[in-house]
Amino acid sequence: MGDDRTDLVRGTLDLLILQALEREPMHGWGVAERIGALSRDVFALQTGTVYPALHRLLKRGWIAAEWRTSVNNRQARYYRLTSPGRKQLEAERASWRRVSLAVNRVLDGLS
Repeated sequence: MGDDRTDLVRGTLDLLILQALEREPMHGWGVAERIGALSRDVFALQTGTVYPALHRLLKRGWIAAEWRTSVNNRQARYYRLTSPGRKQLEAERASWRRVSLAVNRVLDGLS
């Protein structure tokens, strides 16, 4: 990626997608756009990254999908968080907070 872009830390894509879907259902492109906006464009996700992840989350039962008409009057698959997906989001948030705290401690030389 470019100078001001950051590669996703392995395993964080599921967390980011679940978080993006927490408020409301949206189509895949919308998920990528929301993550980009919330990260202030640090994470610019390509559709080749987002859609395989959405399919993986569907198989795990963490999200569900249905076809709807988009604001552009086109059919699009909209994804929403399921109850197991909400539980997974909470677990992944807690795990991320533990890991990021530990990394910051190492970087700051704290014990």
